[in-house]
Amino acid sequence: MRIGVLTGGGDCPGLNAVIRAVTKSLLRQAGAQVIGIEDGFAGLMGPATRTRLLDWDSVSGILMLGGTILGTSNKANPLATPDATAQTLANAQRLGLDALVVIGGDGSMAIAHGLARQGLPIVGVPKTIDNDIVGCERSFGFDTAVATVTDALERIQTTGQSHSRVMIVETMGRYAGWIALEAGIAGAADVILLPEIDYDIEAVARVCREREQRERHTVICIGEGAKPRGGALTVERRIADSPDPIRLGGVAHALREQLQPLLQSEVRATVLGHVQRGGSPTPFDRVLATQFGNQAAQLVMHGQFNRMVTLQQGRLDSIALAEVAHQHRQVPLDHPLLQTARQIGVSLGEP
Repeated sequence: MRIGVLTGGGDCPGLNAVIRAVTKSLLRQAGAQVIGIEDGFAGLMGPATRTRLLDWDSVSGILMLGGTILGTSNKANPLATPDATAQTLANAQRLGLDALVVIGGDGSMAIAHGLARQGLPIVGVPKTIDNDIVGCERSFGFDTAVATVTDALERIQTTGQSHSRVMIVETMGRYAGWIALEAGIAGAADVILLPEIDYDIEAVARVCREREQRERHTVICIGEGAKPRGGALTVERRIADSPDPIRLGGVAHALREQLQPLLQSEVRATVLGHVQRGGSPTPFDRVLATQFGNQAAQLVMHGQFNRMVTLQQGRLDSIALAEVAHQHRQVPLDHPLLQTARQIGVSLGEP
């Protein structure tokens, strides 16, 4: 067998752990040849492919490394035009690929599904710090991002206490609030604002005013996709040539402008941005990514293509790519963590 591996979309802690596990499992169990595709789908597009042979030595010692040794791209889309699709499929055939392992988020899975429909055997591996892939209860990279945000909230709290300020911390997550919710609870945020629950600005201000009299500081954790009741998303920019053209960002600053006239305390905003994507994966993510990579290799060896590795009810499984493509997983409004937050006195911005 000759199997290709690529990492698509944004970078994420744990990608190298997956590459390592896929490669070592296929080498050891199937005697396969593993070809790394560089720079995501971009490495398969165009007249010249960009690849490297992945052997045992080349994937040793990379488990703990952040980022991806193969490089990635969140702009390359082989489905953008019929010519791009045809070129990509022809390149895969010229490379002699029997299958392609795609490690990526919902956008990459949508592309993978499109290529699979064109006849390219594919196994998907869910990757996102946002934890928003349908059919998968936990994606690698998420735990690391939550740990990073939690650390930031703890640091923000001490400076908020010192200056009697309202401190707003903005997390990634796009249209899902998983990072803000888990990190907000772990980091002792007083207010957690999520994309799933439009916030009432007066309700948020009321919490801050109450804390001005008691604690003299307030910490607010807000997901980048959150918006006020009757308001719109805060869009940082739009990228026309990207499969995901809308880039959210800046909602913390928008919230600060809304809150400041309503409070005596000074309001400060911090956007964590790409620091949440970087660094070495946590032990949990290293283990999960290794399991995902090995499971992907099992699917390849058993000829179970056009499926994505998944974790459901604590068990490894797989799901059809068709069930994942063009969807994202949000925090259910009846999720136990929402109830926990409310019951311990954390405001979700509800009136």
